[in-house]
Amino acid sequence: MTESAIQLPTPGETVLQTYERIRERGPIVPIEFPGGVAVWAAVSHRAASELLAGDGTLFSKNAKNCPALHDGTIPADWPMRTLTDMDHMLNKDGEDHRRLRKTISKAFTPARVAALEPRIQRITNELIDAFPLDNGPVDLVSAFNTPLPVRVICELFGVPEDEQELIRDWTTTLVSHTSTADQMQTAMQAMTVYLAELIERKRRAPGDDLTTALLEPDGSGLTTDEMVSMLWLAIAAGHETTVHLLGNAIITLCTHPDQLTKAQAEDRWSDVVEEVLRYRSSVFTVNLRYPLQDVTIAGVDIPAGALITWYGGVGRDPEHYPDADTFDIDHDHRDQLAFGRGPHVCLGAPLARLEIRIALATLFSRFPELSLACDPEQLPYPPQFMTSGPLCLPVHLKPIA
Repeated sequence: MTESAIQLPTPGETVLQTYERIRERGPIVPIEFPGGVAVWAAVSHRAASELLAGDGTLFSKNAKNCPALHDGTIPADWPMRTLTDMDHMLNKDGEDHRRLRKTISKAFTPARVAALEPRIQRITNELIDAFPLDNGPVDLVSAFNTPLPVRVICELFGVPEDEQELIRDWTTTLVSHTSTADQMQTAMQAMTVYLAELIERKRRAPGDDLTTALLEPDGSGLTTDEMVSMLWLAIAAGHETTVHLLGNAIITLCTHPDQLTKAQAEDRWSDVVEEVLRYRSSVFTVNLRYPLQDVTIAGVDIPAGALITWYGGVGRDPEHYPDADTFDIDHDHRDQLAFGRGPHVCLGAPLARLEIRIALATLFSRFPELSLACDPEQLPYPPQFMTSGPLCLPVHLKPIA
């Protein structure tokens, strides 16, 4: 890699500004991951599409196919090793990946996800019912955006309510680019120990949850270690991006009142979800891939064994979307890449779409005149390199008298 690597979000820089800065360098460019490690990032729609099309053939998800992770080029204490070296489904290829995916996919069938709608609606109503109605600003991140996805995924897998905050804390540490290797390893170890204990609890006292279902004789056939990794992946990934996507959606609707009015009048919440995924994805970078041979992506030569990711801003690529910077729920979303494509397409996509649709429809139905209580440019964002959304989101639930 001869080009200098581009730094990820700098203090005070918005997600869009970061994407614009990176995109100006080309369709696939080197960016700097935590620890100073350079990683190729596909930032155009074409480049991301070519990368995804090669999953399992040209590109591996297994770190054994990245020499730099084993020959000392990347140090042993690189913080990201906590994620690259973990033995879970997203780091596997071929039959190993298919076997694990087939097992967990039973948890996310269209029928099972659709059956969750009353449960999600109940949690949504409970959270909104608890909003303070004293005319002061309400922070939706703490009161709504975070507890909703956390409760949904944790209830789905049988995590008790009084233990759910632990899950959130560990996940936040694992996606922050300011976390040290020790902090990430400690968080990962604590979470995997917790999940192993949760599995043992479910063996002793089965419940009406997916963890129990995976333990049943006709369930997964997974080893305990495989189950721990599967639960980690499903629970951590099952709420982090949704928390931020919901915040991004609310900000975008409040700053585009014409589109909010259209969504309310025409019940277009599914289209809102798709357009937010395109216009303001909560994903920065996606799991690493490693070329199995020298390859060319969008005209750029990449050597075998390099580290490659794709950038979540591809929905704003002006070469693919002529009016990419316009938020319009009438856009054609058939070429959506927000959840990936191919063998590693996100299993939780139907659940995330359902959660966001219910959350937005209910929130803006209960509070049709909801508005931001501050300048959106002043909202703080976390120091993260994988996902992006507001740390707090103060709103007025109704017009100020």
